Amino acid sequence: MTDILLTAIALVLIIEGTGPALFPNRWRSYLLRIAKEPATSLRTIGMVMLLLGSVLLVLK
Repeated sequence: MTDILLTAIALVLIIEGTGPALFPNRWRSYLLRIAKEPATSLRTIGMVMLLLGSVLLVLK
């Protein structure tokens, strides 16, 4: 179980680190645009991501 969890965390870090490593200027402008979004939009996006992740996990 711990092995799977560490693998999952490692994959998340690799995927999330790709943007800033390869395109730092574009990544910065993207984060600035996100910071200007209303909280309700960010919450909706987060909930959709949680739902999709949960469905994928169950289907696995």
